[in-house]
Amino acid sequence: MCSPSATLTVWAGSWLAGRSAPDDVLDALRAWAPRQSVAAGDPVTGGHTGLPWPSAEPIDGGSGIMVLLKVVRESLAAPRAQLRLVLPVPGDARGLPPATEFAAAAMDAEEGILVGVPGAEGTGLVPQWVDEDTLQWTVYHTPIPTPVPDMALGEAEYAMREAIRDAADALMRLQTTGIGTGDDDPRELVEAELADYSRHIYPDSAPLRARRILDSADYVAAILTVAQQSPASSPASASALQAQETLLRPLWDALRAARLAAVHAAAGTR
Repeated sequence: MCSPSATLTVWAGSWLAGRSAPDDVLDALRAWAPRQSVAAGDPVTGGHTGLPWPSAEPIDGGSGIMVLLKVVRESLAAPRAQLRLVLPVPGDARGLPPATEFAAAAMDAEEGILVGVPGAEGTGLVPQWVDEDTLQWTVYHTPIPTPVPDMALGEAEYAMREAIRDAADALMRLQTTGIGTGDDDPRELVEAELADYSRHIYPDSAPLRARRILDSADYVAAILTVAQQSPASSPASASALQAQETLLRPLWDALRAARLAAVHAAAGTR
C-alpha cells in the first residue's frame, strides 16, 4: 500500500462492510508506525468529536485509532456518504475542497481522506509523521466536494502495464545522463523500495484486479523513486533536473490516478 491514508481507506471500507474486524484495521495501520495518535485540526471538529484541540495532548495508541474509526463510521452514517482517498501534489489538487485547512494539510502531506456526503459538510483526515515511529492523524471539519470520477479499472490496469515499461525506459535514459543511481545496481535499489511496500497487505475482500493494479503501481513507484535519486557526489544541473521532471511527471500522474481507482474499488466506494 502506498500511504497510511490508502491503508485506512481500504481497511475501513472492508470493516464497515462487515468483512474485516476493527483489530484488522489496527494491525494494518500499525504496519506504518507502532505509535499513532489522533487530534482535531479545528475547534468545530474538537467540539463535535471531543478530540483534543489545539494544544492538548492528542489521543495516543490503540484507543486513538479506535476513536478515529468511530469518527469515520459516524461520518459515513448519512445516506450517500462516501469514503474517498486524495493524493494531491503541487499542480494537481484534484479532489480537494479549495481554500480549506484540510486542503492545505493534505497538500503538505500529499495524502488525505474525505468522509461524508458530496456537497455537504463532512470530515477530512490527514496523517503526518511526528517522528519515525509516530504517526498523528488530524481530523478536520470540511466541505465534501463532488468527487472526480475514477478511471475504469480496466483502463487503470492497462495504464500501469504501460507505465512499468515507460518507467524502466526513463530510468535507463536518466542513468545515461548522469542523473541516475551512480554505481549502485538499480535493480537492487528498486527491490529495496518494493520491500517497504510489501509490508502492507490488502483485505481479502479487495477485488483481484484492484490488487493487481496496486501491486503494479508500487512497482512503478519504486522505479520512479530510484530514477529520481541523484548521487550526492555528482549533483545534477538545473536543466538536467528539469528534464527529469518533464520525463517522470506524467508517469507519477498516471500512477496516482490508477491508485485512486484501485483503492476506491478495494474499499467499495467506487
